[in-house]
Amino acid sequence: MCDLWKNTLAEPVPAGAIPEQIRAALGGLPPARHIKLYNAGNFFDPGAIPTSEHEEIASLLEPFERVIVESHPALVGESCLQLKNLLRGQLEVAMGLETVHPDILPRLNKRMTLDRFRSAARFLREARIALRVFVLAGLPFASAEESLEWACRSIEFAFACGASAVAVIPTRPGNGALDTLARGGEFLPPRLAALEAALDFGIGLRQGRVFADLWDLGRFPACNRCSDARASRMRAMNLRQATLPRISCDACGGLS
Repeated sequence: MCDLWKNTLAEPVPAGAIPEQIRAALGGLPPARHIKLYNAGNFFDPGAIPTSEHEEIASLLEPFERVIVESHPALVGESCLQLKNLLRGQLEVAMGLETVHPDILPRLNKRMTLDRFRSAARFLREARIALRVFVLAGLPFASAEESLEWACRSIEFAFACGASAVAVIPTRPGNGALDTLARGGEFLPPRLAALEAALDFGIGLRQGRVFADLWDLGRFPACNRCSDARASRMRAMNLRQATLPRISCDACGGLS
């Protein structure tokens, strides 16, 4: 439902490839306090990131105060503790919750239950490893109104599990499955208003940081007159973590 399916490999990576990629990337990046390693997969899958290379990876990341990696809840375990102990900075694990809708979650093929997510979140919390959660804005098999309601419920669930940050991601077609559902009328790409409303709700809870994923925002349906101003509003809210006055629009009323 997000873009994790892109750029994946059908076979394990060659030995030494991941540290070399990190080394090359760091050589071209400006100084920073935090770093996120995105490998189009699960960091704790030994086929994706060999466990034997964690020590070298940790050495490369020594300057950073926080290191963020992504993982499926089923792979959260002892390897998380091992990486945490190798790092100088704080480890943060990002997990895709997607939705707490009881009927739709099983249909997303996540191979995960809410109980499994809770268990993984509890493991991280007890290990003092920070948790970041991904939630979808825009669900297949649901109306726009239902999707927004369940996005808000999912944000609440994430914070109840101990998340310190929640990223709300507009569901992007393009992986084939969603495109098929769209042709059958079972999926509509979320409008800008849905992402904006979910961000408003999440920040308004004041239980942790909430971010709207604004990448490639122009591909989603929105009002031509006010969409740029509303995108700027969300960008500012991401940075300030505070709700800002809504953008008024004579054309759509800020609802498109």
